[in-house]
Amino acid sequence: MSHEATQPYQRIVQDVRDKIRSGQFTAGHKLPSTRELADTYAVAPGTVQRALAELRTSGLIYSHQGLGSFVTDTAGTSVDDNTADSTARILKALQEQVQDLTARIERIEKRRDD
Repeated sequence: MSHEATQPYQRIVQDVRDKIRSGQFTAGHKLPSTRELADTYAVAPGTVQRALAELRTSGLIYSHQGLGSFVTDTAGTSVDDNTADSTARILKALQEQVQDLTARIERIEKRRDD
């Protein structure tokens, strides 16, 4: 599939997958910021967020608010993996998202109580 035929967010997802597959992005590698990716791909930040969400769901990256997005420890071995392990990766990504949201809620509640 050519880049012209894909959605902009899919192009970002594919490029990040390719960089993981080639070893350019390894476990723990910090991805460029949303703004940097938006500039690189000439897209809106929301498009980058959509791509990052898909990469998180695929278990290839995880994100920490205020720190950025990072390649998971298992990403290099799982880029082409479509077995039951993908379910475990998806669950791990969802668990990380829930933990992030829980931390956000706790901070908001703390500010409200102060």
